[in-house]
Amino acid sequence: MASEYLEHKLALLPDKPGCYIMKNINGQIIYVGKAKNLKNRVRSYFKSSHTGKVAKMVSEVADFETIVTSTNKESFLLEITLIQKHQPYFNIKLKRGTGYPYIKITNERDPQIKITGQIKKDGAYYFGPYPNVYAAEETVHFIQKVYPLRRCNGYQGRPCLYYHMGQCLGACFKEVPESAYEAQVKQIKSFLNGNTATVKKQLTAQMQKASDSLEFERAAEIRDQLHYIEVTVEKQKIISNDKTPRDLFNFYMDKGWLSIQVFFIRQARLMKREKRLFPIVDTAVEEMTSFILQFYNRRNNILPRELLLPAGLPNKEISEILGIPVRTPERGEKRDLMEMAAENARLTLDEKFRLLELDKQKTTGAMKEITDALGLPEGQTIEAFDHSHIQGADPVSAMVVFVNGEPAKKLYRKYKLTTVIDHADEAASTREVIRRRYTRLLKENKPMPDMIFMDGGQIQMDAVKDVLENELGLDIPVVGMVKNDKHKTADLLFGDNDEHVRLNPRSQGFYLVQRIQDEVHRFAITFHRNVHTKHSLSSRLDEIKGVGPRTRTKLLKKYGSITKIAQASVDDIHALGINRPTAQLIKVSLQKNAEVAKGSSHD
Repeated sequence: MASEYLEHKLALLPDKPGCYIMKNINGQIIYVGKAKNLKNRVRSYFKSSHTGKVAKMVSEVADFETIVTSTNKESFLLEITLIQKHQPYFNIKLKRGTGYPYIKITNERDPQIKITGQIKKDGAYYFGPYPNVYAAEETVHFIQKVYPLRRCNGYQGRPCLYYHMGQCLGACFKEVPESAYEAQVKQIKSFLNGNTATVKKQLTAQMQKASDSLEFERAAEIRDQLHYIEVTVEKQKIISNDKTPRDLFNFYMDKGWLSIQVFFIRQARLMKREKRLFPIVDTAVEEMTSFILQFYNRRNNILPRELLLPAGLPNKEISEILGIPVRTPERGEKRDLMEMAAENARLTLDEKFRLLELDKQKTTGAMKEITDALGLPEGQTIEAFDHSHIQGADPVSAMVVFVNGEPAKKLYRKYKLTTVIDHADEAASTREVIRRRYTRLLKENKPMPDMIFMDGGQIQMDAVKDVLENELGLDIPVVGMVKNDKHKTADLLFGDNDEHVRLNPRSQGFYLVQRIQDEVHRFAITFHRNVHTKHSLSSRLDEIKGVGPRTRTKLLKKYGSITKIAQASVDDIHALGINRPTAQLIKVSLQKNAEVAKGSSHD
């Protein structure tokens, strides 16, 4: 039986083709499958009885994801890629195989067409992969009959058997003109790219003729050949002959949240997908631009050869900063992939909103599950804290309040940290915000929360306990919210020795902890963005007279931070093509800002 969390997700499944990804309680992918209808297929795992391997897999599923595609064929090809990449345990038979084959036209003086299991950088033409191995082999046999190249081992002084059968151009005993090979290769490539109408028309006529002549076995062979052609060479949108490494971004925005999908296209296949959800402060265009630039900075500048973005983003500026071509596809496969990414972004955000709505009806008992697991009396109020800063800059803290499992947003509080000298000191940040919050409650004689949740580990918890017990004389239970290496809620810490509390990951209590951790992180990040934006690199540069978009782009691309620009000499700035008076003004202005910031940090 599915947990209430999974029941909610099952109710939101799209009625579309695509792939589904099953995960265990540790976030590991244990199974990847495809479906013509995701809603029907995924629900069947939890709504029907199973035995053996399927039953074991279902028993281990704690969560799942879906990726919608435009057609069932695309979902099959995407499934192949996901299985090859993640090697899920319950796809064990597929994992141990040699993978799906490609059809290859070799790069030789006398080329051949063959089946291969891997792609090499050898100048050959590759088509596939093809899920039906037998169909791929039969299609190659058909091509060898209709569009012969070389089937023998090369020159041997006499015609080979295949030459006599019309399946070899004769490299075995003569020099075949390159033009003859080029003509055949052109036709094969056209055929494998989906231009099969002429051949299929001929085969259909032959099948009808064989049937009329009562040659039913021959008619059946031709019928099968038509099927193999449809399976292997039907045009596939995710697969193309262009092997350029590309990343594709698209987004969907609603109710102040931005949902982003990133598709990684490698070897002409959709190799990987990342998705992100976060509340936005600025416009979608500004947030997307910031996200893309930070994305590649975080990834240590490992860039694709081309970036595909939706219309409306500043492609030129992004291209200048990243140093790679940035385009907006207007037609064909890339346009279709862009639309697929947008649809996945919308479905992801819609799912989040609808899950939150359902959760509001399902919080009864969640608080009791948590207090029972912690060995505490039943409580109503949880106050949770989180910190946010970027490399120590503009440190802030935020507090959210949950009453009876529901967020009480009127009670949320924001804190600009003022006493922390080392802005990356989590313990010092924690001490300041806890001291300020509960000193105020004591002075105003207001009720204390039943529990305090800290987003972090033992360092933050020790700091909270020290301030509460040794400075304020308060006895409030302190609980740590722990994340796994995928930044997902994993566990709670509680007790004198900060021991791990194993909440059932399928329980409402666990999901409430997830909501609290996500909400306090969202609130802290949102507040920090508001504060940090006022001191951002672009805004500081824009305040300097003579610095326009072009100059700002040059400085961003070269230095990347206020500190580095301030440390550069006037000559260095001038060398970027910026006139000397402006370079001097930039230097003076940034040094002055740095001195002011340094002085204020010690106040």
